[in-house]
Amino acid sequence: MIIFIQMKRLFFILLFLTSFGLRSQQVIDRVIAVVGKYPVLMSDLQNAMLDRESYGDADQCKVLEYLVYQKMLVAQADKDSVTVSDQEVETELNRRMAHFINQHGSEEKLEKYYGKRTNVLKDEFRPLVQEQLLADKMSERINGDSKITPAEVRQFFSTIPEDSLPLIESEVELMNLVKRPTYSTKAKEETKNRLNEYRSRIIKGQSTMSTLARLYSDDEVSAKNGGLIQNAVRGQFVPEFESVAFRLKPGEISEVFETAYGYHIVELVARRGEIVDVRHILLMPRLSNEDYIRCKQQLDSIYAEIKKGTITFEDAVRKFSDDADTRQNNGLMVNPSSASTRFDNEILSKMDPKLIPTLSSMVPGDLSKPYEYYGLDGKPGFRIVKLKSRIDPHKANMKEDYQRIMNMAMIMRQNKLKKDWIKTRSKNMYIRIEPEYRCQFANDWTISN
Repeated sequence: MIIFIQMKRLFFILLFLTSFGLRSQQVIDRVIAVVGKYPVLMSDLQNAMLDRESYGDADQCKVLEYLVYQKMLVAQADKDSVTVSDQEVETELNRRMAHFINQHGSEEKLEKYYGKRTNVLKDEFRPLVQEQLLADKMSERINGDSKITPAEVRQFFSTIPEDSLPLIESEVELMNLVKRPTYSTKAKEETKNRLNEYRSRIIKGQSTMSTLARLYSDDEVSAKNGGLIQNAVRGQFVPEFESVAFRLKPGEISEVFETAYGYHIVELVARRGEIVDVRHILLMPRLSNEDYIRCKQQLDSIYAEIKKGTITFEDAVRKFSDDADTRQNNGLMVNPSSASTRFDNEILSKMDPKLIPTLSSMVPGDLSKPYEYYGLDGKPGFRIVKLKSRIDPHKANMKEDYQRIMNMAMIMRQNKLKKDWIKTRSKNMYIRIEPEYRCQFANDWTISN
C-alpha cells in the first residue's frame, strides 16, 4: 500500500537470488532439501549457482548451505509470527524493477527482452521478495544490537597479520544534483476532476468505492482488495492521509486531497479507537514527454550556470536538488551497503550502470553532463555527478579505512551469532537434505535422516 510511510533502510539491491531470465527457463525439477515446510528445489540450487558464478564463488556446498539457511530463517519467522507488510514488499519490488530497468536502458527494452509486461514480472518475483524480506527480518533478530566500540575495532584490527591485510581497490567519492520531473498543472487538475467524478458516482449510489478502486486506483496493492486497508494504526499513514482518515465518520467519503503519492479520496469503513479500516482510491497524475523535457532543460540551465561560475555546485545542490537524502550535505552520496562515502566499481555498476563510463575520464572536481537515471525508489530523474575524490589502491589501515574495518569486525561478530543460532535451532527444526547433496558445511547443522 503505497500511501504508507517508507522506512529508510540500509538494505540495498546488490545480490539477487534468482534472475528473471533464469527463472523463465524450463528445467526438470525435484526437491533436494526440506526445512520445516519449505522445500529447496534443484532449480533453486542451479539458478543460485549460475547467479554466484559472476562473483567467482559458485561452490555448490556453500550455495546449498546458504539456501537451507534462508529457508530456516523463513520457517523460524513463521514460528515467531514475524511478518512483512504488503508495502515493504511493494517498495522492494519497485527498487529491484528500477535496477532491472536501469540495466536494460528502459522499461520498454526490459519488457521486450523478457517478453512480458513489467507488472507480470513483478507478480512473478513477488513471492521471492517476500521470502527474502522475511529472512532479512529474522536475520536482524539474530544479530540483535550489532554496535561495536572503537576499542573493539582496534582490537580486531590488531589481530590481522600484516600480510593478511586486505588490498582495497580504487574507490571514488561522489556528489550529485538531482532534478525530478514534476506534473503539469493541467495533469493535476485532470486527476482531481476524475477523482471528484468518482466521488460523485459513489455518493449518488451509481457505483461503490470498492468497484472503482479495483478499476482505477493506482495503489496496486490495495486496489486488488477494493481499496481496503484494514487494522491501520495511527502513525502508520503519511500525515496528510492520516489527518483525513481519522476525521471521517463511518461511511463518510472524504473530499479529494493530495499527498506526496498523488490524489486520494477515502472512505472510513470502521474505527476502533486508534485503529481504522478504510477504503481509498489513489490517482497519480501522468508525466508527459513535455514534463521530462522541462526537467532536463532546468538541469541543463543549472549546469550551464555552474560551468560559468555564476553559482557553485554545492550552492546549486542546496538550492535546486530534489534528492532529500543528499541535498543538505552538498550532494555527497552515501554507499548504502557500507554506510561510508566510498564506492568501488562493483557497487557503482549495480547502482547505476552509467556511472562507470561517466566517471572514466573525470578527475576530482569534474562534473558530468546532466543524464537520465532511475533512483532506488524506481522513479526517473536527471542528475549531474561531481567526482569529489579518487582513492588509490592500498592495504587497509585504520586511518583511511576505519569504516570498512569496523564493518569487518561486525561481520565477524554476526557470523558467530549465526553459527550459534544454527547449532541451537537446527536441533529443534525438521531439516532434511538428500544424501547426494550432503557435504561438509561451514556450520554445525543437525540434519534429519
